[in-house]
Amino acid sequence: MSAILADAMATYRAMREEFELYRHAVYVRAHEELRGELLNARGRAEAVDPYSLFMGPTSRAEHFASEELREWWALNDRPTVEEYEAQWWAGRGGILTM
Repeated sequence: MSAILADAMATYRAMREEFELYRHAVYVRAHEELRGELLNARGRAEAVDPYSLFMGPTSRAEHFASEELREWWALNDRPTVEEYEAQWWAGRGGILTM
């Protein structure tokens, strides 16, 4: 494997590890502030893991999220890896140049 590719993969892994810590912190905060009221009736009936609402497609998250959680996301945002990666890379000064 080339040194460039190995460095890129290591950088991506580091970003993903930091993102997972961030996502978990956001989940814990939402859980505490909403006193665990994260699922709507459909989510409870289907035994959806509330943590799973903080990953994957937004449409699925909104389908199973409680009204309180949807309002919480409107004020606090629902983290996506794409948004986090862009902010993480910009914070590192990682602007690609030719």
